[in-house]
Amino acid sequence: MLENFADTIQRVFTGMALTSDDIFNIIFSMLLATIIGIIISQVYRLTHRGVNYELSFMSSLVLLAPIVTVVMLFIRGNLVLSLGLVGSLSIIRFRTPIKDTRDMVYIFWVIAVGLGAGTNNWPLVSLASLFIVIVIFFLYIIKYGRSQNHDYILVVSGADDYDQEPILNIIRQYTQDVKMRSQTINEDLWEIVYELRFQDKNIDTDTLLKDLQKVNMISNISLLAPQLALPM
Repeated sequence: MLENFADTIQRVFTGMALTSDDIFNIIFSMLLATIIGIIISQVYRLTHRGVNYELSFMSSLVLLAPIVTVVMLFIRGNLVLSLGLVGSLSIIRFRTPIKDTRDMVYIFWVIAVGLGAGTNNWPLVSLASLFIVIVIFFLYIIKYGRSQNHDYILVVSGADDYDQEPILNIIRQYTQDVKMRSQTINEDLWEIVYELRFQDKNIDTDTLLKDLQKVNMISNISLLAPQLALPM
């Protein structure tokens, strides 16, 4: 049974006109693309920040690199086949939205790895990926692109007589800068939205809210962070 199976496999490879070097190149290219794809997915997991983290995206990063490698192995040196694959891929529509611009960078990275592995540029793919990993962790360690200030949105509302001055006097004691973003006044209700900026990251927002609660005309207070997805 096993001998027949081995003979069948041998006849298949013989019919494909693949040499031992070709088989080695295919297996090594696929293996290298998969390993680098796993490394890329782990770099994504370790450096990602925000609330839009998806486990399925990590699996996509791992699988995309060897898939692109297979495509490159198909079309390498065959212009007619390459045009056919481009035409067949053009009918595929990807409707998954990219929630974070960094996700697009990682997708392009694994595609580049697949392209390099599929064309047997193994040293270039490995060294380039190592360099990109170093750059990503360097930017992550120095907190590149993160704001040094701490911005919040403060929403205060009430039903009594409206007077903005006592509210501003309290806010200015705790903030570096304050701007009014919107103001709504109805017959018996009013609401003001402020943009606050704190320079001290250890600012006690609880004390600010407690002082605002002491103002009789204020009935509701909400303090919000405007950025739900944290930067890299």
